[in-house]
Amino acid sequence: MLKVFDIIRYYFAHHVIFSVGLLLIVGYIFGQLSEKIKLPAITGYILAGVLIGSSGLQMIRHENMEMLYVISEVTLSFIAVIIGGEFSFHKLKLYGKKIVVLTLAQMLLTFFLVSFGLLLLGLPNYIAFILGSISAATAPAATVVIVEKLKAKGKFVDYLYGIVALDDAGTVIIFSIAFALSASIIGKTELHLSHSILHALKEILFSVLIGAIAGVIIHFATAKKRNMNEIKIISLGLIFLSTSISISLNLSPLIANMTLGMILVNLSSKNIRILFTLEPLTPPLYAVFFAIAGTELNLGVFKDSSIIIAGLLFIFLRGLGKYFGIYFSAMALKVHKNIRNYLGLSLFPQAGVAIGLILFVQASPIVSSASIEIQNAIGKMINIVLMSVFFNEIIGPPLSKLAILKNLKRR
Repeated sequence: MLKVFDIIRYYFAHHVIFSVGLLLIVGYIFGQLSEKIKLPAITGYILAGVLIGSSGLQMIRHENMEMLYVISEVTLSFIAVIIGGEFSFHKLKLYGKKIVVLTLAQMLLTFFLVSFGLLLLGLPNYIAFILGSISAATAPAATVVIVEKLKAKGKFVDYLYGIVALDDAGTVIIFSIAFALSASIIGKTELHLSHSILHALKEILFSVLIGAIAGVIIHFATAKKRNMNEIKIISLGLIFLSTSISISLNLSPLIANMTLGMILVNLSSKNIRILFTLEPLTPPLYAVFFAIAGTELNLGVFKDSSIIIAGLLFIFLRGLGKYFGIYFSAMALKVHKNIRNYLGLSLFPQAGVAIGLILFVQASPIVSSASIEIQNAIGKMINIVLMSVFFNEIIGPPLSKLAILKNLKRR
């Protein structure tokens, strides 16, 4: 059997289209098996990626991963537009203040619990605070896919989408502050906190600006169009431009495309048809996206007992922060008990933003010029985050599905 896999790797695995086809087929099979045991298909897609990725059969070559990331970027851009499309001004008037309070409560409680928990475990303060800031990040992809699959709508989904959207921007700010404070220790140089916060705010502002411009252009370019194929071409082109420009300028494509979706839905109710044109494209993209995420999960992180202990504490405290941050703030705001009891469970998935932030730390010139001791500590920190991503991407989707089912209102 192993020789068969060796032959496949030698003759076929070099081609990126083979990689995409394999991710789709194996992802589909595992997705179907997951649904048979009442788990979300997403869990199956991720496990499929683990099986055929670097921790399993090694059927996806490293050189193909860079091209596969393009699919991830496209998928995340669609997800962001869909989330933004739920941000109508009418809903913001109804829930806006409560969503902001709930978001801040769960982010800050998570940050403080993880940071001080890891400090008590004995991790250096610069590691603890960076990990605390990264723990605040929530992956929007799993949420959107489950909501779309269940065709759910209502207050719960409105709150969920709102929090997931604001969480990305908030995490960038918290991370910028934590990294600015930690950088002086890592590189023994002074990095002004005010400059770091200003940089984070600029990143958010310019991301919003790019998304707003793209949204306005799509609105006026498609306003008088009736041919849905033309609308789809124009919309996709501008969504891709918004995504690529944001990435090229080191901005947030998630924030840009959330803004794009929000602008569209508020300029005209007619623009909802643009979101509908994206729906037929999303199922295969979602399957490949989560399978790719699975290929990146490295089971090797479970070999080091110190990483396992720190990783389990990180996961546990992050879960407490997300759940009780929502629970207590919802209780204070007198939000409906179903939202109070279940919304926190939908915030466990963690992937792209967390990995992006940890890679930013790794690639920072301050870290690359730091001592060997500090670089080893950063390497340990990366593995703690990867362990958390592995766990939360497996257990997070079923918990999100449970929470949404408890609040399900069909479209």
